[in-house]
Order: sequence, then C-alpha cells, then structure tokens
Amino acid sequence: MDWNHLRHFLQLARAGTLVGAARHLGVDHTTVARHIQALEKQMGAALFAREAGGQRLTELGRQLLPAVEAMEAAVLGVERIAPSSGSGPAGLVRVGATEGFGTLILAPQLARLTQHHPQLSIDLLALPRMVQLSRREADIVISLERPRRGPVIVTKLADYVLHLYGQREYLARRPLVTQREDLRHHAFVSYVDDLLFTKELQFLDALHQPERFAFRSTSITAQHEAVRAGAGLAVLPAFLADRDPLLMRVLPEEARFTRTFWMSMPAECKHLARIQAVWGFLREIVKERQTLLQPATSP
Repeated sequence: MDWNHLRHFLQLARAGTLVGAARHLGVDHTTVARHIQALEKQMGAALFAREAGGQRLTELGRQLLPAVEAMEAAVLGVERIAPSSGSGPAGLVRVGATEGFGTLILAPQLARLTQHHPQLSIDLLALPRMVQLSRREADIVISLERPRRGPVIVTKLADYVLHLYGQREYLARRPLVTQREDLRHHAFVSYVDDLLFTKELQFLDALHQPERFAFRSTSITAQHEAVRAGAGLAVLPAFLADRDPLLMRVLPEEARFTRTFWMSMPAECKHLARIQAVWGFLREIVKERQTLLQPATSP
C-alpha cells in the first residue's frame, strides 16, 4: 500500500474538500483526486461520497481511517528521531488569525520568516470570523476564545488592550465627553450583532447602550475607516488605533477593555518541524510587541 496515497486520503478525510486537502499538502486539487482514485482502485471500492459541501467518507473509508491515522503517528515518530538535514523548515503552514491582528501584526513578520527560510510557505487567514481548527482550516489558529474540545495544544499568546476612539475633528464639533452619560450625544460604529462570531467582541454592553449605530461592519478595518471618516465612536484595538494620528481616545480610563489571544494547533502536528518553527516564531514576535498590544494608559 502506497503511503503517498494514504496521506492524501487522510488529509481529504480531515479537510472534507479536495481544495482544502490540496492546500494543506501544498499540491493541486487534481493531484489529491488522482491519489484517491488510485487508492480506491487498490481497495476495490469508493472511499468517499461526493456531496454538495464536499467529500464524505463511505463506510469503507471510515473503517480505513483509524489504521491510516496509526500509520501517520508511526511516520511522525520516525521523523522525530531522524537526524536533521540542516536545511531548515520546509513546506506549507496555514495560520488563522483575527483580521486586525493578522493583518497588522502577523503579516509583515511572517513574510520576514519566509525570507529567512526559503523552503517555508505561509498561508495567513486574517478573517473577520473564527477559523476552525477542528475542520482543518488551518494548522495554527490564533483566536479570542480558548479551545475547549479536541486533541489540541493550546497556549496563551498575549493579552491586548482596546479603547474607545473618535476622530479628532468629529470630537471637536460634538458635545464634550467627560463621563459615560455624555456618550448619549454621539453616534457609534460597531459590529453587526447577529454576525458577531465571538462574545469576546461585545464591548458596548458594559459601557453604553447607543441610541443608534451610524455604521456597522463585520470587519474591524472597515470600522476603523468609518471612525477615521467621522462616522462616530468605536471600540478599537490600541495596536490599530493608537498609530492613527486622526484618532484619539475617549474616556481612556473607563473605556478600556482587555482581551486575550490564544494560540492552538492539533496535537498530532506538534512534532512537525515546519509547525514548530512557525509556532515558536509567533510566540517570539508577540512577546517582543507587548508594549504595542498593551500600551500605557496615555498613548
């Protein structure tokens, strides 16, 4: 039995789609399909049933899966004890992160990492939603909620601070804000409530119930742009808003929020050299940027 066929089978079983498996393996989706067809010919029956949402394991596929997972564990064990080639980490690593953090903090640093390791490739999913580790959407996920289920490795990456911000010209022409009650005179920018992907992004409930929202978006960068345009006030990450000279903090002592970034990966991937390299690198760059993520009370 060809292990190359089997590892393509394993990734398709985990990803659920040819495209998802191909991205994880760093190949074209037609390559995955070709290996699956070859394996099904050897097995004498179909291993997947095609559905609208992707590929579903057949009964034979479900019976085969535990045996292939055991083979994968054995291969990883051999890789752990094999001497290093000294060529550095190689292959594709997909990192999922929240939109603002992924775009502003991670993107330039991960690009630098690939320059240092030419054989390493990075897919960065900087999205305004939760990237699902359980669905194999990424190899490493940085989220606002700590994963509670599944065989995953989890570490606290960092705390970060958010404040209430407004555009300077907007604030100059609107009633002065010296206490929470003054916020009733202002419009607000925020997330779309029914599309909020985590309760960790609910801020205004603890601060002020706005009479109206001037602008709402699923995107934190879109909210930032709306505040810059003078649409109203918004709670934004300090690492995003403090660097913007058009914005200033409002009620900096009271309107201050702290949230946590958690980093996780599948337990079975912890011994892969490329995953270890990116995991360790992310911890280091975030550690170096603590003052950016948790700035002083006065920016």
